[in-house]
Amino acid sequence: MKTYLVIGGSSGIGLSITLALAEESKVVVVDKNPFPDDYATPDISFQHHDLTNPDLTWLNDLQQPDGLFITAGFGHLMLAKDMTDEYLTDIFSVNALAPVRILHHFLPLMYRKPMLCAVMVSIAGRLVSPLFSAYSATKAALAKYIEAVNIELEMGGSDNRILEVSPGSIKGTAFNGQQTQPQMTAELARQIIEAAKEQRTLLIPDYDEVFRDVLRRYHHDAHQFGVESYNYKVKRMARE
Repeated sequence: MKTYLVIGGSSGIGLSITLALAEESKVVVVDKNPFPDDYATPDISFQHHDLTNPDLTWLNDLQQPDGLFITAGFGHLMLAKDMTDEYLTDIFSVNALAPVRILHHFLPLMYRKPMLCAVMVSIAGRLVSPLFSAYSATKAALAKYIEAVNIELEMGGSDNRILEVSPGSIKGTAFNGQQTQPQMTAELARQIIEAAKEQRTLLIPDYDEVFRDVLRRYHHDAHQFGVESYNYKVKRMARE
């Protein structure tokens, strides 16, 4: 039976990916939050780790997985001037540095054997995103790392690819302080797993319906797009 590693698999899209994989495989979940008892099965094991902790030596104790899914991440709407140094350190650690270091740990394996790999990034990493500056910066860094490493894998003779998943807001996750509802993200989880099996390099959910036009407007006039994004988010914060 295959074994998959899901970083951030206790909630949100990570939980839905875990549940989908566990239907026919063993899954190791690593998260700072306990895995919910309501979804526990004998094929799902849990290991605690907070990605703000730079110690990743626990990776050495894991068996070689058949796939890696990195879904951990966080962000908050706020002006850059209001961010603390601690916040900046934590958000870059969780959203960018830790995922890159985890990918780096498993890269030798990706050159040796077939392996699924998908990382939750964000459409914010491909756009100007005022009031989300640190978050979008971490996601942009992660996206560019993945893009470059995929070329290295190809040129190095590996058939494996890292799938960048760059959605907008996902309903049914705890990202914006909402309650995790796996049934709302089950279809997206299936899409991610299938795209990883196809060794695709990019998945933008709702691309044709929403983000093709969003990206077109951004590339046409990034400044105007940024101003409109700023005004939209200010109004959203006022409502909340």
